[in-house]
Amino acid sequence: MSPRDEIPLLKGLDGEGSVQVHQDASMKIEGAKVFSVYGKGGIGKSTTSSNLSAAFSVMGKRVLQIGCDPKHDSTFTLTGRLQPTVIDILKEVDFHAEELRPEDYVATGWNGVKCVEAGGPPAGTGCGGYVVGQTVKLLKQHHLLEDTDVVIFDVLGDVVCGGFAAPLQHADRAVIVTANDFDSIYAMNRIIAAVQAKSGNYKVQLAGCVANRSRATDEVDRYCEKVGFNRLAHMPDIDAIRRSRLKKKTLFEMDDEDDIITARAEYLRLADTLWRSVQAPGSTPDPLPDRDIFELLGFD
Repeated sequence: MSPRDEIPLLKGLDGEGSVQVHQDASMKIEGAKVFSVYGKGGIGKSTTSSNLSAAFSVMGKRVLQIGCDPKHDSTFTLTGRLQPTVIDILKEVDFHAEELRPEDYVATGWNGVKCVEAGGPPAGTGCGGYVVGQTVKLLKQHHLLEDTDVVIFDVLGDVVCGGFAAPLQHADRAVIVTANDFDSIYAMNRIIAAVQAKSGNYKVQLAGCVANRSRATDEVDRYCEKVGFNRLAHMPDIDAIRRSRLKKKTLFEMDDEDDIITARAEYLRLADTLWRSVQAPGSTPDPLPDRDIFELLGFD
């Protein structure tokens, strides 16, 4: 092998400068509509994902939610408890995946939603992309994706490295959860760029954003109008969402109150919008350079 052969090709793979490995074609998720949920850390992605999964199930869809965070709390409100992670279960069998059964790593949550917590490597070691890959591999081996209509990946924080961009290799549409503030929108801008880098080689496209935990949406809407993005839904900052976490329930399990009924309706509307979005062209915004975001939303 010549020295030239050892130089990685940095252009045209998974984004400019990327040295990521392409997804194995055998790991492609077929049949189900796949959504990846991204956003700034602490913005409410797990709450959004779980209520969205519940909404899809109310629509009669067979749903699988995959948490991609070492905290493994993505499916907490669907199952009422923290689930063991795929990576921890694999460690217990010395990574002999053939020894595992579906019930070892898949739990059934509210209204039949299937719940998996991929987990992640210890801090500072390994790559989250490996964990996502192993999780999808297990699901394929046990034929669990064949009886699924919707897969939702709930992805860690605003990390846009290769590892936690791995769900984008499987997704039809990416959804970004944001708040009506500068930091959240700044993170959204970076995630938009990451998704568009992936879309050159994978089927993933942007669906739009969800304004979460916000009374107003003026800053989100101003950004969306500037770059050509879609706001799909608005989840106001209501106390019922905080209480749902304390009660270990989704909003769909809680007692009927006016704000809860309104929020459920918005999640159902979002689920319907996303279901139909896969048949339509995705959103193609133009992310802003950092300086332009500061001029649009930042300091005077």
